[in-house]
Amino acid sequence: MPTYAYRCRECAGTFELLRPMSESGAPAQCPEGHQDTVKLLTTVALTGSASGPAPVPAGGGGCCGGGCCS
Repeated sequence: MPTYAYRCRECAGTFELLRPMSESGAPAQCPEGHQDTVKLLTTVALTGSASGPAPVPAGGGGCCGGGCCS
């Protein structure tokens, strides 16, 4: 289940809620009891490891693989 971050417009506090994706747009109440909240945009950090550098695409590079760019 994803975690969503919110900010209260009344007390300026931030908080997180664990809720199903189907409820991602539902209103959220601040832990202080305020109703005027806004959902924050968050980023997801992906971690991992690679055994070597990323492969270079064939075709010379560019925005579309070099096929239409000179």
